[in-house]
Amino acid sequence: MKKVLFVASECVPFIKTGGLADVVGSLPKCFPKEEYDVRVVLPKYMCMKEEFKSQMQYITHFYMDLGWRSQYVGVLGLVYDGIQFYFVDNEYYFAGPKPYGNIYEDIEKFAFFSKAALSLLPTVGFQPDLIHCHDWQTGLVPVFLKACFYTDEFYSRMKTIMTIHNLKFQGVWDLKTVQNITGLPSYYFTPDKLEAYGDANYLKGGLVYADAITTVSDTYAEEIKTPFYGEHLDGLMNARANSLRGIVNGIDYDEYNPETDPFLAKNYSAKNFRKEKVKNKRALQEELGLEQDDKKFLVGIVSRLTDQKGFDLIAYMMDEMCQQDMQFVVLGTGEEKYENMFRHFAWKYSGKVSANIFYSEALSHKIYASCDAFLMPSLFEPCGLSQLMSLRYGTLPIVRETGGLKDTVIPYNEYEGTGTGFSFANYNAHEMFNTLKYAEYIYYQKKREWNKMVDRAMAADFSWTASAKKYAEMYDWMIG
Repeated sequence: MKKVLFVASECVPFIKTGGLADVVGSLPKCFPKEEYDVRVVLPKYMCMKEEFKSQMQYITHFYMDLGWRSQYVGVLGLVYDGIQFYFVDNEYYFAGPKPYGNIYEDIEKFAFFSKAALSLLPTVGFQPDLIHCHDWQTGLVPVFLKACFYTDEFYSRMKTIMTIHNLKFQGVWDLKTVQNITGLPSYYFTPDKLEAYGDANYLKGGLVYADAITTVSDTYAEEIKTPFYGEHLDGLMNARANSLRGIVNGIDYDEYNPETDPFLAKNYSAKNFRKEKVKNKRALQEELGLEQDDKKFLVGIVSRLTDQKGFDLIAYMMDEMCQQDMQFVVLGTGEEKYENMFRHFAWKYSGKVSANIFYSEALSHKIYASCDAFLMPSLFEPCGLSQLMSLRYGTLPIVRETGGLKDTVIPYNEYEGTGTGFSFANYNAHEMFNTLKYAEYIYYQKKREWNKMVDRAMAADFSWTASAKKYAEMYDWMIG
């Protein structure tokens, strides 16, 4: 039996701020139970739902040194969906209304969590072969393992994997403070280890000390070796290129399933979408006050409204886009200038543009199901989940060729009759606009070709089961 421990700062259904939580919640249950014992350790945040906190069972508690402090570590357990979860309890660190707060508090909080995740293993009687760490919050796990635990027979054979979900977030704070918090010797704070540009960098520490590194798509794994995408760590990514691989994220095919999705006006499948999918468009147009027209080209956007997601391109071309024969429905929150931009265009082109500046799980599902196309012109996108959901619902993605978008959307080729969406290469507003117009042309003039593309999109497999197979291969190779 191969034993794997996931260490992460968030996980559905317990706590979620982004895509990381989906990965940690979905992936562990996709490994065959007879071969892999996969368990997960998380912080016990005060802001978790009471229904989960009340189910947790007390396992043990102990005191642990962190720098010059001695800190309480409570350990609680819960089996959910057949997976054993452990929760690290310490009210001083994990109180508060949100999982993350001020970075200077998070720096100490996740140093504590990383060390506690290792310290609790003998007390719960779990000795993993592999520890799979996610993002900067767990970057110190491989460091502490080498620095504080390796001499102990219990830990001596454990290996670590570091997964980068978004290289932009690294956990950077000043050297002296981090040294004081962690109690690590000054030996660890040199440019070939934790130090970067005068500061301490948690993610860098994890990337230096982990036995293997993964990120969430093949293209992103290549991109982060370049200065533009590398966020000042491109040198390190090149140095560790032999240990780096990309494995694309998946989505939960039970939760995102047009045949059973409870949020839809009309369920449909790859077999009957030609007749049934449009009923969702009809219902959404009515719900959002858009002009009622089954044949109108409807474009969806579900996103955080930030520069990273390409909204400067959209803002630049929005007037021209609204003058095309198409409708837009937008859902999301983010930078005020983009929120107001969409409100403005919804007012200027009422009946053509619907701006929903909030977040709603139900409405997001309706948009994935009702639209004809889904626009996602990201500046960078480590993996991206929205385009996978669109494909699943037969809504064709229009994306920029970056990171996971490039790996998961096959651009339409009208001569070969291939493709599952549309894409453009350069981060350029006119290129995006022309690609959108091309999609509109195919939709109106070559409907049969469009529908064949929908067939291919709905047949693509981006379930977690596919990703889990690739992780399993890597685990097997590392455990040997």
